[in-house]
Amino acid sequence: MKTTNYVSSLVICMALGMYTSQAQNEPQKDSTGLPGDHFSLAGALEMFKKAGSPEEFEKLLNQEENGVNNLDLNNDSDIDYVKVINKKDGDVQLFILQIPVSASENQDVAVIELEKTGTETAVLQIIGDEDLYGDETILEPDDAAASETTFSTLPSRGPSAENGEYNTFHTSAGIIVNVWAWPVVRFVYAPSYGVWVSPWGWGRRPGWWRPWRPIGWRAFHPMRYRYPNRYVVVHTHRVVRARPLYRPVRVSSVTVRTRNQVAVRNYRAGRTVQSRTVTTASGRKVQATRKTTTVQGRNGRKATRTTTTVRKKRT
Repeated sequence: MKTTNYVSSLVICMALGMYTSQAQNEPQKDSTGLPGDHFSLAGALEMFKKAGSPEEFEKLLNQEENGVNNLDLNNDSDIDYVKVINKKDGDVQLFILQIPVSASENQDVAVIELEKTGTETAVLQIIGDEDLYGDETILEPDDAAASETTFSTLPSRGPSAENGEYNTFHTSAGIIVNVWAWPVVRFVYAPSYGVWVSPWGWGRRPGWWRPWRPIGWRAFHPMRYRYPNRYVVVHTHRVVRARPLYRPVRVSSVTVRTRNQVAVRNYRAGRTVQSRTVTTASGRKVQATRKTTTVQGRNGRKATRTTTTVRKKRT
């Protein structure tokens, strides 16, 4: 009997130890109180990867079962419809995710910046808008997303898909995931493609769309974080030419800024900014700006995020 009790106690202790270890290794998650807590940037990239066209991408964003959108920026107790607006300049394309807040106001949620960098290479990032996320939040695919890319639509010429050369490519910034195999990327770079501008807006919605009620952060959080292993937060803009293309057309709602100004102010209160000139290995001088933000969530936990933006120094 003593032996049985000892073994039972040992098993229980081991189980508790494993549970404690898992709990300690699991990241401490908390809401920042910002609207961006209710929109999954990683989920948006997953829908972009899944879509065959910008129109289909917009539809996927606005389907409840995909768990991407939980925003209600105008507080009408219905989920907001996210429309997609495409703009391009040569090989650089923008896909602006925007919400009609009222008959006279719109608010950008995020922008996908895409650039064709070679005959069969392309790179993209999604940047969450500072009005919703407190600061620009940049996500891009990582190697996990690349390894799951389907290559059945790739041309027969070039390296074999089995050797992984289509998945990633090397640059001075390190290994970057090649998204050329994504159906929507190939679609928007086809010679016959124009640009997609959503026909929907305030008071105009597609017949298939059925708004649903927003849910609390604790309920939405598990849905929002089912994509993170495929996409990672980074601290550098990859598509440099997209910035001057996007800034003049970025849309910000006074209503949204006013309603969330306290949460945004609290978020930015712990931010420090450092700028300095650095010289690259090739001898070129660039301006590096580092932003470090400390956030205290509603549960009292703190987290720190650092973003570094590198710009070519003017001579």
